Formats: sequence, structure tokens, C-alpha cells
Amino acid sequence: MANLPDSHGIFVMLLTVVALYLFTRDRLPLEASALAILTILLVSFELFPYENADGRLAPTSFLMGFGHEALITICALMIVGRGLEVTGALQPLASALAHAWTAKPLIASLATLTISGALSAFLNNTPIVVMLLPMLVGVAVRNKLAPSSLLMPVGFATLLGGMATTIGTSTNLLVVSIAADLGQPPMSMFEFTLPVLAVGSIGLIYLWLVAPRLLPDREQPMSDRAPRVFNATLHINDASAACGLSFAECLALTNNEMRVIRIERGEGLSVTKLPSVTISAGDRLAVRDTPEQLKRFEEQLGATLHSDAGLDDTASINLSTQPQSLAEIVVTRGSILHRDTLAATRFAQRSGLLPLALHRARGAGSEELSGNIESIRLRAGDVVLVQGTPTQLENLKRSGSALVLDGTTDLPKTHRSARALIIMVLVVAAAALGWLPISISAVVGVAAMLATRCLNWSDIAKSLSAQVVMIVVASLALGVALTQTGGALYLAQSFVAAVRILPTPFILSALMLVMAVLTNIVSNTAAGVIGTPIAIQVARELGVDPEPFILAVIFGANMSYATPFGYQTNLLLLSAGGYKFSDFLRAGVPLTLIMWLGFSFLLPMIYNL
Repeated sequence: MANLPDSHGIFVMLLTVVALYLFTRDRLPLEASALAILTILLVSFELFPYENADGRLAPTSFLMGFGHEALITICALMIVGRGLEVTGALQPLASALAHAWTAKPLIASLATLTISGALSAFLNNTPIVVMLLPMLVGVAVRNKLAPSSLLMPVGFATLLGGMATTIGTSTNLLVVSIAADLGQPPMSMFEFTLPVLAVGSIGLIYLWLVAPRLLPDREQPMSDRAPRVFNATLHINDASAACGLSFAECLALTNNEMRVIRIERGEGLSVTKLPSVTISAGDRLAVRDTPEQLKRFEEQLGATLHSDAGLDDTASINLSTQPQSLAEIVVTRGSILHRDTLAATRFAQRSGLLPLALHRARGAGSEELSGNIESIRLRAGDVVLVQGTPTQLENLKRSGSALVLDGTTDLPKTHRSARALIIMVLVVAAAALGWLPISISAVVGVAAMLATRCLNWSDIAKSLSAQVVMIVVASLALGVALTQTGGALYLAQSFVAAVRILPTPFILSALMLVMAVLTNIVSNTAAGVIGTPIAIQVARELGVDPEPFILAVIFGANMSYATPFGYQTNLLLLSAGGYKFSDFLRAGVPLTLIMWLGFSFLLPMIYNL
């Protein structure tokens, strides 16, 4: 058995366990959890100094992540990717794929999977998924298919493509950078592309031919655009046709199709749903149905799905004089609505959009929401039905503060799209050909986007994520603490002791499986950053080349297929496809096994283990 490290090492290992637990809590913002862990590290090592053979470990070393080359590169690439999104540089590709689906759906499906995977090797997955979602939902409607059979395979294809290069995901960049900091030879952009192509091709065939058959049909016949059912409140006023009628007469206005969960009257009071109960001005009917049905009930009763108290003068004018559209806002981690209420964020006042109804992401079929939807705390995966003008919806899309699913408008196509595409190609080419390090080429790309006016400073601010920055910095700080205090060495020795009777290829496979399980529970960034020093120590304990073990961390940390919380794009799919948690297990676990077994077979062959 390995010898326990000293008190500092034990403290850091326990803190790592606490951090991984906090990163799984949806009620706690990831950035807040990361800041708390970073603060604890700083204060603890300041009050209780730690010294090893190299001298005192300065607490300020935990802040080096803010200036780490990998973090700067990640942020720069996010900004350059934002340039493609803002200018609509990829819109022609989405349009071409939409036309292909009409002509040859099976071939178009393979092309969509392949192209989305290839793009993800160089771009952030999220804008690719956002670009393809409206197109795929439209394809499903036109071809009378369930969106659930299309969306998840494409989302998983972007995760496969992200494995292929060092810049494919932030996890790849961080792991490669940390390995270099720990004395390993730097990896080129395409260092591990061939094994990913070999194994990923099998995964892609699975996503093309098998995964759609495993996914149940989540489409509901009542909805011709989205398979979601919303909770809403119909507000009765003096001018409503239902005002003064009995409850039974009120239902008759909707041909008895409206399902009323309860009748609310005054503050916190509910009226029993007796047929003879009179509906009065000021009453609120809590209902549950599809967007189209809700709007029909609103018209039949002469009620409103919004409270007039939440409208300002501008919104009132727009509501009465301008054409209105419905759209769905997906609540994602890091968005303005996440873990907050519509009222507290002043969403209606800031966006000019009227929140009409709410769809809960998990367990929505059995959950009955109480009170006005504006006072309900929203969580990741929830969908808010809103009403507003096309201009207001487009402004919200361009702001980048929320994901809008309406399927009616394309990405903006501007005359600067060609410039943005050329800049992105040059950034990647300069790094791939060894002309410049990726960190320098990415920063130069940001400058070029600004100089050519593909982006402005407000676009840059919107493209950066406090969540990404804080999780990277906190994970890097934990990695430094684990390495310097001997925690990583102890964990590596304990892992080797537990599997020593196995051949080295099986130990490599076991490490990759541990990372694959961990990444579906906590942040893939945290899993990769914390796992890298441990993997290197494991290789040193075994006396073998650390590189395949580093790749095991990269590949395992990218296998975020089995839960909707494994990766941000999975949350988008959860809402857009109407999926349940079990659907990710149904399609994601087989893909995880395919990738794990494939790499477990291929890596030992490549590195002669």
C-alpha cells in the first residue's frame, strides 16, 4: 500500500472530493463553487504554510491559472468562434444540409454527422449545435420524423469530433498544457487525430444506423413544431369572455379541451374546481398544454397568458400594434435565467418579450407548478415560452445571453462572413503547420476579427464565460496542490496497487473508464485537469511512456454521453428533443462502451504496451 501524504496532502485530496461533489450540484453555480474552492485553497495555505524539498509553496501559485496559456488560448478560440457565429459564416453549410435532407435523408444524415464532427475538431461544440438545432427540427417536421431521432446523434457527433485535435475542446487544451508543464513533450495539433478517426468512425456509424433506433419517439401529435407541454396561467379580466361564467361554461368555451389544474384567486388562495364556481375578474387559471393549444385557449376565453403588471409602455404598444411570434428560451448553465426567476432578472423589461408558460426539463410530466411562472426559480434545461416581435427575438439571439429555439430565422448572413471564415482557417493553419503556437495564433485571430469588424468589443464580452474561466482556474489550482503536496503521487500509487496484477494495457483501460464515468458526473474540465497529474504518476510508477495515459485522460474525459449534464450541449438536446434522462443512458452508454473498448485496443498497439 502507498504511504499516506502529510496533513496538507490529505487536506487537498479531501478538498478535491468536495470540489467534485460541488461541481455536480445543479443548485450551486459552477463558477461560485469554483471560487469557493479557490478561496479555501488560498486561505488554508496562507494560514498553514506548506514546504517541501523545493521550498515553500506560495499560495499565489494557485492564482497562476488566470494567466495560464491554456486558459488564454481557450478564451481566444471562443472569441474567434463567436466571430463565425455572429457573421453567419456557417449558414450556407446549414442551408445546404437542409436541402440535402429533402432529397436523400439517409445520406444527408451521414453527411450531417460527419460535417458536425469535423467542425467540432476546430470549433466549440455549442455554436455548432445551436446552428443545427433549428434546421434539424425543421427537417423532422417536414419528413414526419421525431426530432428525438435526429438531435442526440448529431450532438454526440460533435463530442466525437472534439476529441480529434488539441483544440477540439477546452479539456484537450488543458490536459496537453498541464502535461507540458509537468515535463512531458508538447503535443502537436493532430498528435492523436488518427486513433480518434479510427475509433470515432465506428462511433459515427453507430450514431448513423443504430442510435436513432434506440431512441424512443418523443414527439407529441398535438405539437407540429416542438414536443413540449407547458405550464401556464390564464389571467381573467373584466373584458374576458369567461368573466362571470361558471367554471363549466368556461370549459365549454374551449370545447371542454382545456385542462385546468387549479383556480387561483387573490394572493395564495385557490378555489375548488366545482362546475358551479363563478369565474371572476382577477382569477387565474393554472393550465397545462402545448403552445398552440394555450394560445387557442387564450383567444377563446378572452384571457391573457401574461400579467399586465409585468408590462411597460413599450411592451404594451408592441403587443397591440406589431406582429407577434412565439419562441422558446432554453435555460442553460451560465445564462441570465439560470437559478433565478423571471421577475428577479426583469426579463420582460430587459428583452421586451412576454413570458407565457414554462416547461420543466426533468419530471415535467408529473410536476405541477404553483404560483405565477415569473416567481419560479428556473434550472438548467427548463424552457420558457415567450411572445414578442421578430425584432425582439432576433435581438435576444444576437445578445448571446439565452438560447432561442424558434426554428423560424436563420443565423445572420453578412458580408463579413467570408472574412471571419478566412481568419478562422488561418488561425488553425498557422498552429497546425507550426508557424505559430496555437495560443499566439488564436490571440492574433481575435485582433484580426476586431480589425476587420467581424466582432466588436461587446461581442467579445458576450463570448467569454465566467463559468469556464473559474472552473479552469480552480481545477488548475487543485492540480497544482495535488502535485506539490504528494496527493497525486499517493492516488497514483494506490491506483497502481489496486490493479497491479493486471497487464499494463488493462491498467490503461481502467484509467480511461474511471475518467469516462467521472466526466458524466462532474465537469469534464475538472475531470481532465485533476486526472492528468495522476495519470502521469501512474505511468511513472509502472515505468512506461506517460503519453498513452495522458491520451486515456483526454479520451475518457470527452466521453460525456451518458447523462444530460455531462456536457453543455447535452442540456440543449435535452430540451430541444424532449428527451428524458433515460434516453441518454439508452444511446450514450453503448457509445461510451464502443469508444472505450476501441481506444483500449488501439492505444496499447500504437505505444507497444
